Amino acid sequence: MNKSGRFLTIISISLALLLLIIVRVELKTQAAPAGRAAALLLSNTARIANTRSRWLSQQPAQKEKTIGETQKNIKVLNDMPASQLIPMMNLMSGSLGVKCTFCHVNKDGQWDFPADDKPEKNTAREMIVMTLNINKATFKGNTDVSCFTCHRGSNRPVGVMPLPVPEPTARPAGVGPGAAGAAQPTADDILNKYTTAIGGQAAIDKLKTRTMKGTYTLANGANGTYEVTQTAPDRFYVARGSQQGLAEQGFNGSAGWNKDGRGVTDIRPDQLTDLKVEYQFFRDLRLKEQYTRVNLRRDKLDGRDVYVITGVRPDKKRERLYFDAETGLLRRRLGYIETPLGMLPDQTDYEDYREVDGVKVPFTVTVAVVGGFSTATRKFTEIKFNVPVDDSRFARPAVPAAKP
Repeated sequence: MNKSGRFLTIISISLALLLLIIVRVELKTQAAPAGRAAALLLSNTARIANTRSRWLSQQPAQKEKTIGETQKNIKVLNDMPASQLIPMMNLMSGSLGVKCTFCHVNKDGQWDFPADDKPEKNTAREMIVMTLNINKATFKGNTDVSCFTCHRGSNRPVGVMPLPVPEPTARPAGVGPGAAGAAQPTADDILNKYTTAIGGQAAIDKLKTRTMKGTYTLANGANGTYEVTQTAPDRFYVARGSQQGLAEQGFNGSAGWNKDGRGVTDIRPDQLTDLKVEYQFFRDLRLKEQYTRVNLRRDKLDGRDVYVITGVRPDKKRERLYFDAETGLLRRRLGYIETPLGMLPDQTDYEDYREVDGVKVPFTVTVAVVGGFSTATRKFTEIKFNVPVDDSRFARPAVPAAKP
């Protein structure tokens, strides 16, 4: 091959290589947008998913409606949970020793709660603001001051001490359980003594169902029948008979219901929470497992020596348990409901312990609360354990079909 031929060959090869390079560059240029688009799509999809996940995680849990959202003409308690309204009304009523009609209007048996006809209602608003401000400014927001702090059961607080002033009494020393020099029991010792006193852990662990029948008497003298059916751990059926008819409540393990002459309704969530605690099967049988923290002190109750355990439940609510120093039996249980205006107490007293299937239980129970029925004494004529109980006992009653 002469020089001219070799030159043409080199030129041809160079052009071919150049063409190949151009083609490859073009192919990469065309592929790049598709690749970037795919990457961008994936990136945006991930970003959207992350944003939605972050948004969902930042959303507050479904909140309870406020008093202002559920009631009319609310001027002070607007932002507080609706479930706190009745406890706060009961606290004010009990602290002043008055009924609802002291502030609210009732015409011919019909309530007009939004009405501002009575000046006492506006005074109550002013007192609520004062109490909230005192606790916020002086007690770091704790409810150390309440309506009862000043009123003590009277609608007019006493500002001047009565005469004669009682002489101070010194605290007695060396009296009662745990006198000086005696070994001091622990809270665990008292709880273990109670378990032994009512029959022992083995006997308690055998219990699966309970039925109770008896009567109740209210503070105003009204009375009726009272019946309770329970299965472990927390299903219950309660029936109260009166001159007005039968009122029933039940919880099947997931939902609660009321039934009376007006029909069948769901139990409000806040009410159901309290009822599940009150009718928990082992509530007065397995005490130690109900508290995350306890402390112990000595005291007297109705002239008898008692040990008092203050316990904090997992829901942060406090209770006080009064145990007879001699018998070890539980004599009183004192609970507290916290409201924005102060603590609302409830008290249960236990008497007349008798043995049923190897376990001692009280046949007289007196419940005292602020508001509602005030005080109810339940006297049982029959208590049975481990009797067969059909699940239908706790089921929500069917609503009768409307008549044509």
